[in-house]
Amino acid sequence: MRLSEHRYRTISSIRGPLLFVEQVFAARMGEVVRIACPGGETAEGEILKIDGDTALIQVFGETRGLGLDADVAFTDAIRQAPLSADVIGRVFNGSFIPIDGAPMFVPEQWAPITGAPINPTARARPEEFIETGLTAIDALNTLVKGQKLPIFSSAGLPAKEMTAAIVRNARLAGGGAFVVVFVALGLPHHEYAFYMQVLAGMEGDFTAFINRAGEPVMERLLAPRFGLAVAEHLAFARGMDVLVVITDMTNYCDALREVSTAREELPGRRGYPGYMYSDLASLYERAGRIRGMPGSVTMLPVVTMPEDDITHPIPDLTGYITEGQIVLSRELHQKGVFPPVDVLPSLSRLMQRGIGSGRTRQDHRRIADLLYKQYAKGRDLRRLEAIVGREGMMGSDRLMLDFADAFERELIHQGAARRDINASLDGGLALLGRFPAEAP
Repeated sequence: MRLSEHRYRTISSIRGPLLFVEQVFAARMGEVVRIACPGGETAEGEILKIDGDTALIQVFGETRGLGLDADVAFTDAIRQAPLSADVIGRVFNGSFIPIDGAPMFVPEQWAPITGAPINPTARARPEEFIETGLTAIDALNTLVKGQKLPIFSSAGLPAKEMTAAIVRNARLAGGGAFVVVFVALGLPHHEYAFYMQVLAGMEGDFTAFINRAGEPVMERLLAPRFGLAVAEHLAFARGMDVLVVITDMTNYCDALREVSTAREELPGRRGYPGYMYSDLASLYERAGRIRGMPGSVTMLPVVTMPEDDITHPIPDLTGYITEGQIVLSRELHQKGVFPPVDVLPSLSRLMQRGIGSGRTRQDHRRIADLLYKQYAKGRDLRRLEAIVGREGMMGSDRLMLDFADAFERELIHQGAARRDINASLDGGLALLGRFPAEAP
């Protein structure tokens, strides 16, 4: 809430999207400022740093043509998100401005985009699974309400097609109020057109925040926070189960590094700021359930691993904070498998809490364990096959090789088709039935 407004014309320098304003006597970190631009327009910014009486301001927009005599108004307000049930079915940019051609809705309330931390003692254990429609996740790495489960991809892999399939097909197996909050960051034009086409074909059970590559870098940092503020409102004020899908967190971290460099901060690993871990945690830890409340926030962030390196700071830090990972495989993609999920390094640490009798099926755990066991054997035997050839192997070993091939071709691969959990488990059971020595 704005209490007062102070105006200054004491800009000392302009460096790209950054303003340095001197002789500031009242300011706070994160405060929203308004800058009078040439032509009578107004741009917004946010205070990033305060050093003595000098405030460093990040402008959300273009600073070209802006002079040192520009008027800067300090609003004494932090950035807030407009909240309402009318947000469902809408598409916004990274500044929460509608881009779907419809007018802005009337907010019922406003809330800080940073959200309110969930008291650890009030957190409820993640339980009950969310069906994504993908067998590799639902049957083998089950997503559970309140979980944070990242997807680790690499350049050239069909992460956007997999993301689109999840956004279209995710739902609660038992029914109930469910909505997807989709956040896309730093999209080039072809990806922007792809996702907009996907959203146009969906019904009104989603909300989207789309940031394009040519838009202000600060919007790349704001969009996930706007999306999570909306998700928290829908979950904890309206009792809905919300799945937040964010793509791509690598673009987010690159934006974080760009702003950090502009602020002349000391770099950490690979030039990323030393506080990147806590910054990522401030987003990921907003997922969860609250004891005694019906709603939940579940998160699926997509991370493109630079140079296919899972030890790179972005996937490395993400792995510390989240509860597992879904890993995409270049080898499977080259075989034409979609989605190309490598189930052996993939893991859902909370899977056990979301499966079994009353949630999925009583035989879910046993089927998944047997599938893992036989596929791991088959994968391991492929190395032996490369040395001695298939003819030099025992019949039982050749059987495991056939199983591994069938597992990838028939179970993991599903193309554009959606499978519910029963179809996924029945498919796994049928596959095991063709290898009677290991069938349940």
